[in-house]
This record gives sequence, C-alpha cells and structure tokens, in this order.
Amino acid sequence: MMKTSIVQRGRNYIWQGKRYMNMSIFLKYLLAWLPMMVIAVGNGTLRDLGYKKYVGELIAHQVSTLTLIFFLSIYVRYIVSAIPPASSKQALFLGIVWLLLTLSFEFGLGLARGRSWASLLADYDLLHGRLWLLVPVFITIAPYIFLKLR
Repeated sequence: MMKTSIVQRGRNYIWQGKRYMNMSIFLKYLLAWLPMMVIAVGNGTLRDLGYKKYVGELIAHQVSTLTLIFFLSIYVRYIVSAIPPASSKQALFLGIVWLLLTLSFEFGLGLARGRSWASLLADYDLLHGRLWLLVPVFITIAPYIFLKLR
C-alpha cells in the first residue's frame, strides 16, 4: 500500500529497513562522502611530505590517524547539520554506507598501487600501534554521534 502511494507521487525512494529514504537525500549523502576522501588524501600528504621524516613512520601514522579524525569531525558535523538524518537509524545507515565506500576506496586504491593484502591489513593492527582502525569506526558512528549532539 505504502509503495503504491510513493510511486503515485512520482518520487524516488530507497528502502531502508521499514522506511523509505528520499533518493535525492541519499545521493546528497553519497556526494558528501567525496570530500571526505579529499580530506583523507590531504591529511596523508601532509604526513608524508611534512612531519613523517621527523617523527618516524609509526608515530606519523598515529598522529595522522588522530588529525584525520579531527578534520573529519569538523566536516561530518557540518554535513549532519546541513542535511540532518531523519532518525538515528538513518544516521547509522549513512555511517555504514560511508564505511563501505571508504573501505572500497582504501583497499581498491591500495591494491591498484601494488600493495599486498598483508600490508593493507597491517594498518589495522592495534597490537602493533597502528590506529587506523579508529578511522573506519569513526566514519561509521560519526553521523549518529553528531545527530545526537544537535
């Protein structure tokens, strides 16, 4: 019944659990992910061309992880205030979509650049001081956190 009325109104919706999300909002969220990758690449460039030679690779990656989370916090807070998710579930759905896009980008680019799976996964090894796992976790929960902080 609900599906029929949605089709009659002529709008495009994407199924999300027991609700529909307006497709134009979903596309805005997808497009909002692109600057996140620009921020991440810029942050990595700053690390590699800036302070890495002074502090070493491990500390540089740790600092870079924390600065990336800081920069992404500013950006995601802006996105959530400009295009607020309709609910907590929608915010979590958004975070999961951003997570999948981020991991696809990261592993796709890494493999295209000739890195092995082992070296890509090594960045996720918390026991060896690699903090990169915090970034995908943050990307996943950030929309929910900033929705709740509004």
